[in-house]
Amino acid sequence: MLKEKSMIRIKDHKQGHLFDPWSFLSPKRRRLLDQSWAGLFKEQILCELPVSKLAPFFNVSFGRPTKELHTVLAVLVLQQALDLDDEQAIDQLAFNIQWHYALNITEESDSAKYFCPKTLWNMRSIAVENGLEALLFDGITNKLADVFKVNTDKQRIDSVHIKSNMRRLGRIGIFSKSINKFLVNLKRGYKEQFETVAKAIIDKYFSKKALGCFSMVKPSESKKTLASVAEDLYDLVEQFKDCKQVSAMHSYKLLERVLKEQCNLNVSDDKKVVEVKKPKDIASDSLQNPSDPDATYSGHKGQGYQLQIMETYTDTEDKQVKSKTLNLITHVELEKACDSDAQALIPAIESTQKRGLGPAELEADTLYGSDGNYQGAKSMGVELVAPVKGKSKENSLSLSEFELSGKGHVLACPAGQKPLTSKKKKTRFTQGFSCQTCAKCPLINDCPVRPGKRYYYLHYDERAMRVAKRRATEQTSEFKDRYRWRAGAEATMSELDRRTGVKRLRVRGFKAVRFSTTLKAIGINLFRAAAVRKAANHDNADNSRIKSALNHAIFFVKEHLERICSPLKKYFALNPNNIDQMLRINI
Repeated sequence: MLKEKSMIRIKDHKQGHLFDPWSFLSPKRRRLLDQSWAGLFKEQILCELPVSKLAPFFNVSFGRPTKELHTVLAVLVLQQALDLDDEQAIDQLAFNIQWHYALNITEESDSAKYFCPKTLWNMRSIAVENGLEALLFDGITNKLADVFKVNTDKQRIDSVHIKSNMRRLGRIGIFSKSINKFLVNLKRGYKEQFETVAKAIIDKYFSKKALGCFSMVKPSESKKTLASVAEDLYDLVEQFKDCKQVSAMHSYKLLERVLKEQCNLNVSDDKKVVEVKKPKDIASDSLQNPSDPDATYSGHKGQGYQLQIMETYTDTEDKQVKSKTLNLITHVELEKACDSDAQALIPAIESTQKRGLGPAELEADTLYGSDGNYQGAKSMGVELVAPVKGKSKENSLSLSEFELSGKGHVLACPAGQKPLTSKKKKTRFTQGFSCQTCAKCPLINDCPVRPGKRYYYLHYDERAMRVAKRRATEQTSEFKDRYRWRAGAEATMSELDRRTGVKRLRVRGFKAVRFSTTLKAIGINLFRAAAVRKAANHDNADNSRIKSALNHAIFFVKEHLERICSPLKKYFALNPNNIDQMLRINI
């Protein structure tokens, strides 16, 4: 039934049909649909879409009726999950029976099976601007976790770099492109102010043809050219800084940002001189391209964004068990490319715990393994399994090679010597060793102990003690056996890229990238859940076939026994009822 509140269309997908609308499908085709992601989506996901959050953005009194809102949100999810552009998504909605089945579209009408590109763009804009991707992810993930009885005790976390959909620019390109963007928008919005700009600047930066000259600057002239474009940018900022209309423009604010990030202003003879900063003095979160102001830079991975992914896993080598266990992505969060992985761990745990999907054990690589993260996770009831960040100097002894008690006191040094004194003041430990023994020790040059008045002293705090204990634990076979399951996160990142194209997106801007990546994570959960269900159904089907074959065999034997026994009945004049009772076999 289609419920309409004035112009808002919402279909009740929980209501059954008097007649099966999919009866025209053959049993084989119907079975294929039921076992695919489409069947799972129709059965478990469709009704969970937060249409009530989308409805308030439409007027209930006038205008054309909306598209059915379940269909709207479903199309947005499937578009990202299957890595489709707008035209491809529209085609799939119009002609693909798998989509029709997943979205429970039973009527043959353009209003049900067609979006115009503008409608799709508008719907996506509403969802992006209002952060509906978080509601979609939380609702769908929690539903799948419940349906498949996902055990969230063991989880792992890692990040993947996402390249921004923009051209990589050098410093000259950043300056010139920012000026060009400003001039184009200035002419479009404030033509009178545009006419006040110096003709030399317009000739250099306004047209694309003129702008292309900056890409052909010789290396020997790059320094001079960079200083020149910096002066031009500064002149534009100064010219319009007192004009409220122009200074409120987004492209003008980008000019100010480039000037602040890339230049120093020095006062000389009552005149401001623009001095271009050295590359090493420019922050990693500086503007990379005015086409995508939110993108930042990572020295390790390049320009773009960073996506944090946390998922469940099963620690078994049994292929049958693995095929029937859903590895569910429980947390997804977009960050700046320049952000450290270490900052993402605690928020990820908090996010999953709020939704009842928190881990008891969390595996991560070294970047997440700081002492602060370890202690923070422990306080939240989570055991962090991750190597300690940083390494000891080569050919030197560290505190981890000392034998420590449960309370952090040294029991013996690497050479086997026991301390003569052991003190703890607040959070600091002091261990005193024999001067005579230490002075003659062959390890003294590499040992962290230092000579004092009465003893050779070893000083360390509680943090160093905890780190030392963790380093010692890392060398055990138990730790290595547990930690090896973290590598599976790399396979997830590969799957996310291969199936959804997450590393190269079609969108720009933090909000749009966050929307796209979150829905792609939903897609991976959907595909994985469908595969798990199919594997379980396949085993059930095998059991059914075995039972059916057994029934046929028993029936065959029974018929032959009856044919053999029939002459004996007549010959011995036996009661046929007794014979029938004797031959009756119940399965």
